[in-house]
Amino acid sequence: MLGVVTAPFGKGLASAAAYRRRGGYLAVVALPLLAVAPSAHAQTPFTATLRPLADEKAVFATVESQNVVPARARIGGTVVALEVRDGDEVRQGQTIALVGDGKLQLQMRAFDAQLAGLKSSLQQAQLELARQETLGRTGATSQQSIERARTEFSVASNALAARTAERAVIEQQLSEGAVLAPISGRVLQVPVTRGSVILPGEPVARIAEGNYVLRLSVPERHAQNLHVGDKVRLDQMPPGSGAVFGAVSLVYPQIADGRVLADATVPGLGGYFVGQRVRVWIDAGQRPAVVIPGHLIVSRFGLDYVRRNDGIEFPVQRGRDTPSAELPDGVEILSGLQGGETLAAP
Repeated sequence: MLGVVTAPFGKGLASAAAYRRRGGYLAVVALPLLAVAPSAHAQTPFTATLRPLADEKAVFATVESQNVVPARARIGGTVVALEVRDGDEVRQGQTIALVGDGKLQLQMRAFDAQLAGLKSSLQQAQLELARQETLGRTGATSQQSIERARTEFSVASNALAARTAERAVIEQQLSEGAVLAPISGRVLQVPVTRGSVILPGEPVARIAEGNYVLRLSVPERHAQNLHVGDKVRLDQMPPGSGAVFGAVSLVYPQIADGRVLADATVPGLGGYFVGQRVRVWIDAGQRPAVVIPGHLIVSRFGLDYVRRNDGIEFPVQRGRDTPSAELPDGVEILSGLQGGETLAAP
């Protein structure tokens, strides 16, 4: 398709005619029209239908650990080393503190001295037994003396074994001064400091296991609608990151203060603080509603409009956001749509 005819001199048809009379010529420039490409944002038309919608109710839940285990001291004494603090990640079996008892060290020294004396007595009894047996082969001593030497050697040997076992007990107690992490997780609280005096069985740290859950507190009137496997939805954390979905894993069979407790497993709870409160939407029944993608709605001067597939726009009354796995930006339409309309992107 050609564009307009232009002349190098003058303006309008008069200038063009005068130019021809002077023997000039006109330059015809062919200007191709630009083809308008279809919009890159054009999307597949969406058919609005009446579908069952979960009547959600907002409840508050807290991030909890399924298991909070105390790391206890096995012996009493003084905390001589403390390797963790609040918020640290620990592994099962990791040494988190060391408890020392000065009396055990003194007992170890006493047993070492006794063992040295018993070893000398055993050596002396062994020499005496060998001498008596040598004399007995030549007939220079009686059998009674030989038996007495054997008894003294056996007594010394047993005494040495008994003291060695007692020393092993003290050595085991010293090794139990190391406080080990019972599970892998995060340290919630360390109620002692270096130099604190603790008793056997007293907790040195409280460790939360890494598998966090959401503990929901639901009014009892909604308890009948709460079942294991029901979907729950978290508010956007942080805002703009999109909705997060989980599922109810446990419903506690007890009502306390008019509320039912339930646990929900949600991926990505490791970034939350233990005890942090989160608003959660639970299913409180179902009702029919029209839900469309939010990007099909355009707002002008305080009114919301949608466009039909034939290009006609008409106003609608927008409800609350109802994101789901099928429609991440789903919005409930309260009025303006009855279902069956085919909508196009604005």
